[in-house]
Amino acid sequence: MSDFRPDERLARDSDFLTRIGLCELRLMKDSRWPWLVLVPQRPDVCEIFDLTPLDQTMLTFETTLVAEALKTVTGATKINVGALGNIVRQLHVHVIARSEDDPNWPGPVWGFGAAEPRSADETKAFSAKLLDALTP
Repeated sequence: MSDFRPDERLARDSDFLTRIGLCELRLMKDSRWPWLVLVPQRPDVCEIFDLTPLDQTMLTFETTLVAEALKTVTGATKINVGALGNIVRQLHVHVIARSEDDPNWPGPVWGFGAAEPRSADETKAFSAKLLDALTP
């Protein structure tokens, strides 16, 4: 049994989609952007360099896999990838689809307005498309 648990803020602010390998894949509860979060299933890891070299490689692979699937599903202009962790210290990687017509283009998504939840049907439909794009 693993000691891994997602940080309570990540669990509260996102929906679990699947486990890829190393990471849990989560969808942020903000309909303004298609916004995914990869959370390595390793307890007490705050920085990428805290991971083993093999886990670092897996994180890079899974980030690329998710970014490509997100671009395919959304047709986004740009995919933003970032691991900030200033508030939530547990290592997690944001993968966000951005387009010129999104609410804060080209500015950052962090700290801009209030999250707008998507409906259960919207979450289900988007999740199905994304998971289908991740399946070889």
